[in-house]
Amino acid sequence: MLSKNDIIELNITSLTSDGDGVARTAEGIVVFIPNTAVGDEIQARILKVKKNVAYAKVEEIITPSPDRITPDCPVSKQCGGCVYRHISYDAELTAKRQKVVDCITRIGKLDESLVGNIIPSENIDGYRNKAMIPIGLDKNGEVTMGFYARHSHRIVPCIDCKLSPEIFNEIAADFYDFIKDRPELVDTDRNRQGIRHLYLRYAEKTGDVMVCIVAGKRSFDGDTALYNSLKEKYNQIKSIILNVNPDDTNVVLGKKSYTVYGEDCIEDILCGLRFDIAPRSFYQVNRTQAERLYGVARDYADLSGSEVLLDLYCGAGTIGLSMAKDCKEIIGVEIIPEAIENANANAERNGITNARFICADASEAAAKLRGEGITPNVVIVDPPRKGLTPELIETINKMHPDRVVYVSCDPATLARDLSQFETLHYSVKEITPVDMFPRTAHIESVCLMSRVKPHR
Repeated sequence: MLSKNDIIELNITSLTSDGDGVARTAEGIVVFIPNTAVGDEIQARILKVKKNVAYAKVEEIITPSPDRITPDCPVSKQCGGCVYRHISYDAELTAKRQKVVDCITRIGKLDESLVGNIIPSENIDGYRNKAMIPIGLDKNGEVTMGFYARHSHRIVPCIDCKLSPEIFNEIAADFYDFIKDRPELVDTDRNRQGIRHLYLRYAEKTGDVMVCIVAGKRSFDGDTALYNSLKEKYNQIKSIILNVNPDDTNVVLGKKSYTVYGEDCIEDILCGLRFDIAPRSFYQVNRTQAERLYGVARDYADLSGSEVLLDLYCGAGTIGLSMAKDCKEIIGVEIIPEAIENANANAERNGITNARFICADASEAAAKLRGEGITPNVVIVDPPRKGLTPELIETINKMHPDRVVYVSCDPATLARDLSQFETLHYSVKEITPVDMFPRTAHIESVCLMSRVKPHR
């Protein structure tokens, strides 16, 4: 039997969906160990023991895996972001494709051959065009700024993130210099009026930068001097916004935003179209890779110019609008009002006249459209991590589209939903994993389904 603090030798044979190493003891107990690679032989310290599984940490690497590399970030083991920074990118891609395969076969009961080659990212560092950097006080009352440790709200100090563009790290360093000696400005349980996050957005093609400070009230000591110093130092900053969030919640952004310098939005170019990006707008974090993902979705949609395309969970309309020239009409649905405003503005600014957007829950909107007799030829869904509801899948089925293109950020819920589609009248044709978030555990996939039973 294993006990806490036991030191044992283990061989890492696989990785979990979260990037942890998996090993088995001689007695068959599964042990999960973070920061390990397939092929590692290690000495591990047991941290927790349950009935059939245990959790451990690395004490010593006896024989390193061929996949192992030296991490180039000093906080990668503590931060909850980069779970693959200690292995080669090729090994990471293999692990991510296998994650999709495992979900598709085990949960969806589908064949592995449906999963194609993974599309790698052009850049594995500096690709993030959005960063939400929490600010708090450490146990000594000192100001700390960085990223949350895994499965916690403890801030790991870091203002030089490898995944962020250099201008983010420079702005973050300047902001830290401003706040580090002012703990009275920081949000705490006793001060819900304080500063909570530094939120940065970057438009890769135009170079525009948005700085958004999230605080519990509309002003704070020294705010004007801070705004002036930032806009004077960085010509790329086109927008400085103060977002007010006094609520005791894990939601980062509050309901009210005030533009204190420049514009309400910044502008980027994606798939040849111009898009406005507001603080709350959904916009793919890895813009260059998003073009590749949208390209796969466009190929799967197989539009000839005569189709009606229904884009559910459309966000600011980026996927649907990128296909506007290839179809007769686009109908986008999104529950966030600000995103719909952005989508309509994005259509107008790009001269797209065959698109309309509805602010509603995806299930309710799809049912309403079906009641109006609208029968889309192609449906694109890009849901949040929780996937689709059974009711929405039923409604899509009753609309009889020829093809359904499913863009997924969670292969487990994708597999679950594909299983339901398969019991209806749709057959999964192909799944392409796309690495949108190198060095993290996340993987996107695009799936094509075709209707196999003609409707009456």
